Amino acid sequence: MTLSERNAFFKVGIVFCAVCALLIIAASLFLVPQYQYLNENIPRPSKIFQSISGGLFNSDYIAVHISIVLSVVFSLVGIIFIHAYFERTSAPEILYIAIFTISFAFEALRLILPLQIIFDFPSFYMLLAFRVLLFERFFCIFALFAASICAAGFEVQKTRNVIFIIIIADLIITMGVPIDVLNRDTSFNMINGFNSLFRMVELVAFLTTVSSFLIAAKNKGSKEYNFVAIGIMTALVGRNLLLNTDNWLGSVFGIVLLSFGTWFLCSKLHKIHLWL
Repeated sequence: MTLSERNAFFKVGIVFCAVCALLIIAASLFLVPQYQYLNENIPRPSKIFQSISGGLFNSDYIAVHISIVLSVVFSLVGIIFIHAYFERTSAPEILYIAIFTISFAFEALRLILPLQIIFDFPSFYMLLAFRVLLFERFFCIFALFAASICAAGFEVQKTRNVIFIIIIADLIITMGVPIDVLNRDTSFNMINGFNSLFRMVELVAFLTTVSSFLIAAKNKGSKEYNFVAIGIMTALVGRNLLLNTDNWLGSVFGIVLLSFGTWFLCSKLHKIHLWL
């Protein structure tokens, strides 16, 4: 992909994220007043960070809604920042970082859950929305993996082949996993099958991504890649807090860690490629 093609992708991403931001603002005007009437007895999330924060804070639908809004705002501000920061800088990894950033705009789909409770529309639409959301969540993690192997020295053409394989694998996972449209948790996430297996996939992808950037630091003699790995770790911890908790602690710490981690890794990548 040429520099001009990549910048065109950034601009399309900005437009897409802006549209999602406008839609979620419109939905917020209607939904926020309705949360006081939602008193369903549903389980809380079971993720590791939730087990810590959930013991300190009660479930709060407003906090969950804010975390979704923050996810979409992060995607818009993040892709604008990436476009401005890397418009004239050729960095193969940044395309995949941009995909990771844009993917957070799809978190707006989680609002289909409270909308379904209010309007009681067919569950098919919820199933479709959460298959798209599941695809997005795994694809953004695999995009970071592609960025890491690109930094480690794989040719761009080979990386594109890896991305194509990831898309196919992600589609198979998304279409094959069972999703229970009748059960959901307090973070506006549906309950899906093979949860422990998915956690293992996320952990392996996380460790491989971080390891690849550490390998890049050794192979290329650039300590900056070590800091990129730290940024990746920080961003992914923030992501998990933001997406899988149902209280204010998760929302606040999640967006702070996600934003700082993404800014930190982008600034280090920019510094690396600025001198190439």
